[in-house]
Amino acid sequence: MKNLLLSTLFCFCIAATYAQGTVPGTNAPDSAKSWTIHGQNTFLINQSSFSNWAAGGVNSVAANLTLDYDFNYKKGVWSWDNKVIAGYGISKQNGTGWRKNDDRLILNSLLGRQASKYWLYTFYTNFQTQFTKGYNYDGAGNRTLISAPFAPATLTFGPGFAYKRSDNFRINLSPAAARITIVQNDSLSSIGSFGVTPGSKSLFQFGASLDAYYKVKLVENIYFENILKLYSNYLKTPGNIYMDYTANIFMKVNKFVTVNAGLELISDPYTKVPVQRNGLTEYHSLLQTKQIFGAGLTYKF
Repeated sequence: MKNLLLSTLFCFCIAATYAQGTVPGTNAPDSAKSWTIHGQNTFLINQSSFSNWAAGGVNSVAANLTLDYDFNYKKGVWSWDNKVIAGYGISKQNGTGWRKNDDRLILNSLLGRQASKYWLYTFYTNFQTQFTKGYNYDGAGNRTLISAPFAPATLTFGPGFAYKRSDNFRINLSPAAARITIVQNDSLSSIGSFGVTPGSKSLFQFGASLDAYYKVKLVENIYFENILKLYSNYLKTPGNIYMDYTANIFMKVNKFVTVNAGLELISDPYTKVPVQRNGLTEYHSLLQTKQIFGAGLTYKF
């Protein structure tokens, strides 16, 4: 885990250093306006079909919808950057029925006061949850509930400072950040899911939080986006660091058609994933991975 964390952070820092010379600046805002609002709606679809195919294959179809909006305020020495991401996806293979492959609601807010050209005093807030129940499936198709709306939901907030080169490159560090994990589902809270005490509906942590964002134009019409979140709990095993790293590649075909690929890695010491071993269900903290690839329609504004 520590090697993975250090490798990810090292790669991100290298990318950030490169970004200082390559990240394009954002469009100059209208000086008469304090708010700038922009975003994109993306619908992706994947499909594969086989008939009398000698090598074999499984028919499948998947669809994903992502809404990604930015609401940014800037006036004098004050700035307030807000990002809202809502995503949901489903997939189906022969014999398995429909299952979700993406489910997230993310709210980020960064209030800043200019300290120097690129440095700010900040107050950071992040909220994450999901829309529907999630299940783990065994080889026989039996399912086990592992998540639900507001189970978990996490709220992280705290004062700190940030280095912001542009809207495409920023790093915020909160050395005194609170993190609250909420588990509203009774069956999940009763077994102590996501680190809560069995029967409790919440877990409080106090520690340090790092949030970083970097987006670069690789070549014409191809962009590479990185999002990194780290959290260390001072109150219990601070060396067990929570990590959430997302890498996205956006390839623009024309004004509305795009090809997107995404990879997300999560290492959470408080989240235990059910694993079947020798006919028994065991719960372990494992590296979580998610990959999405597809072509579809994107509307930007």
